[in-house]
Amino acid sequence: MSQTGDVQILDTWRNLPVDLRGAAVALGNFDGVHRGHAAVIRAAHAARPDARLAVLTFEPHPREFFRPDDPPFRLTLSGERADAMAALGVAIVYELPFDKTFSHMSAEQFVVDILHAGLGAKHLACGPDFAFGHRKGGDTGLLADRAEALGMGFTRVPAVADAGGLISASRIRRALQDGYPERAAVELGRPWAIRGIVAHGDKRGRTIGFPTANLPLGRHLEPARGVYAVVIRLPDGSVRQGAANIGRRPTVNEGPESRLEVNIFDWAGDIYGVEISVALHAFIRPEQRFSGLEELKAQIAADAVEARRILDRAGLPSP
Repeated sequence: MSQTGDVQILDTWRNLPVDLRGAAVALGNFDGVHRGHAAVIRAAHAARPDARLAVLTFEPHPREFFRPDDPPFRLTLSGERADAMAALGVAIVYELPFDKTFSHMSAEQFVVDILHAGLGAKHLACGPDFAFGHRKGGDTGLLADRAEALGMGFTRVPAVADAGGLISASRIRRALQDGYPERAAVELGRPWAIRGIVAHGDKRGRTIGFPTANLPLGRHLEPARGVYAVVIRLPDGSVRQGAANIGRRPTVNEGPESRLEVNIFDWAGDIYGVEISVALHAFIRPEQRFSGLEELKAQIAADAVEARRILDRAGLPSP
């Protein structure tokens, strides 16, 4: 068991103490914890406001398990996901390991052994497309029937839609890959952020007057390559404006993997090895190759001015 903020994260359903059983449980992958996911979580709470609010999800995402060679696609990893859930009032996250054994569990076992016997769930809520069990043998119809037979409440929550259609993680991914973080923010209900441990880079930014903190994208989705206006949350909880580049840095040292490099405005300090969060607010320009360092420096300075203008106009950063 671990804890992030006010949320307890458990990786098992077995032998749980009384205070971690009997919750109202929202079910799903919850990648992104977008507005549709928020509706499922709120429905679980509304049905049993007397119970603790919990989410049952999986780590890794089943798609990562079944298709390990796919490019990284995650909107939120465990910590960021748990914090987004905490903001919705979630107290417990059952983050069950998705492995070969788990993938062979039948739908009936999932309901009886995990939800009923293991968690002692008082109420279940899920979206209309929730599928579970070996080869997705269980759907919301089966879940409703078995929940009723076992004395658990059940809510099937309609998908949330806006003028653009159904809100989904795949739609948010497309918006980010097309360079529209503001669209993704509307569908998420908050700006999309990459959270990670600051790694050592080649320190070239210092030599041209723009020191950067480097974050590997890891299992995160790679959004459109280029420069963004961003807000950075530092380890002490403070927030700062900045400009970030996501890409392979074709002018100075093109490498095989993209990474995020962020210049934190009006701040100096050593944050190597600590975790920060970088929220993308606006796409400024695509990644490009320059003729040399002087041209690159001039463009970085212009990018910083534009990022400040965008963030100041939006009243950012905000706690």
